[in-house]
Amino acid sequence: MIELEEEKAKVQELIEIKEPEVIKAREEKRPEVLDARIYKLKSAFVDSAIYVALSYIEDENGQKRPFEIFINSKDLTKAAEYAVLTRLISAIFRRSEDPIFILEELKSIYDPNGGYLKDGKYVPSLYAEIAEVLEMFFKDIGIIKKKEVKKLPSMTLNIPKEKKEESSESVSSANSSLKICPKCNTKSLKLENGCNVCINPE
Repeated sequence: MIELEEEKAKVQELIEIKEPEVIKAREEKRPEVLDARIYKLKSAFVDSAIYVALSYIEDENGQKRPFEIFINSKDLTKAAEYAVLTRLISAIFRRSEDPIFILEELKSIYDPNGGYLKDGKYVPSLYAEIAEVLEMFFKDIGIIKKKEVKKLPSMTLNIPKEKKEESSESVSSANSSLKICPKCNTKSLKLENGCNVCINPE
């Protein structure tokens, strides 16, 4: 009889439903004073300039981490979108150990009306431009290491005026036949043997 009761107790323990442990995300308490950087963004997607304020905190090891973002502009047509971005990105900054993934997510958003070329690079949407600002901020506070760009020695060529004009015309005509590559987002896609080939070495 005692053995039967012990078996029942063991079975009861096995079938007992235990509540799953809830893993709480890391959330920092907001300090009263924060260091911040403000970036001015001029975009073709909006009429007025956008000001992006990004604050950060420094942990015990001296490592800087992003904490909050504020987006403001005189153009009120996208005020709701700015509010959504502010809340979501700030929440990611406070709870995520590695918020760099947000750059790829924002850069992969394409505007249905099309993008534009900025400094020789294709910009698919306003969100991609904000991602560029975030990337600049991450580099400034040391989350992403800045790439060292080696400057090549400048070279001057003595080309006659007529030939120089011809060469510039040939280059412009060659560039006009190129298309924007969807992988590197530069105007480096040409048609070769019936197939699109990117001539960008990167």
